[in-house]
Amino acid sequence: MSTGYQIEDQNSPYFLTFQIVNWIDIFTRKIYKDILIDSFKFSIENKGFQLFAYVIMSNHIHIIANSGEGKLSDTIRDIKKYTSKRIIETLNEIQESRREWILERFKFNASQRKSNKNFQVWTHENHAILLYSNEFIRDKIEYIHNNPVKAGIVEKTEDYLYSIARNYAFLSAPIDISLLVIPWHTCK
Repeated sequence: MSTGYQIEDQNSPYFLTFQIVNWIDIFTRKIYKDILIDSFKFSIENKGFQLFAYVIMSNHIHIIANSGEGKLSDTIRDIKKYTSKRIIETLNEIQESRREWILERFKFNASQRKSNKNFQVWTHENHAILLYSNEFIRDKIEYIHNNPVKAGIVEKTEDYLYSIARNYAFLSAPIDISLLVIPWHTCK
């Protein structure tokens, strides 16, 4: 079912939101966040994926990205497919207190769609919003920066390890990305 938030222009930058089914807070553990980071790195190095901003929250992520080559929607599909597989494998390999419950929820969600056979980790929506102006891009970057602060995880944006805010503050970060150079305006 289409939500109206589709990637239509495959070469333009988009603000995208992916969420885990049933808002399961899988990304409270570092091991699962690192699966996502590894997938981003692979896509950057091998698929022309351009990641300009990101934040990994407990049950969803926000990114600003585009594809320098190929189709952005195909790259997003591949990221979701790979991370889903790795999350399921990891759930079965490590000590996870909620393993049975999480796997049951992933199985249930898969059973609701004919296209899924075993597990569904991500929702099918990407909530893709075309970025059409510098001001809109600034707004979305600020939103990404402030997400962990608003959630009460950190006091300062750059203190959250899994966010682009660390890159913009020139601190060590799990992934090197292309910083967007946008003319900034100051408040008067």
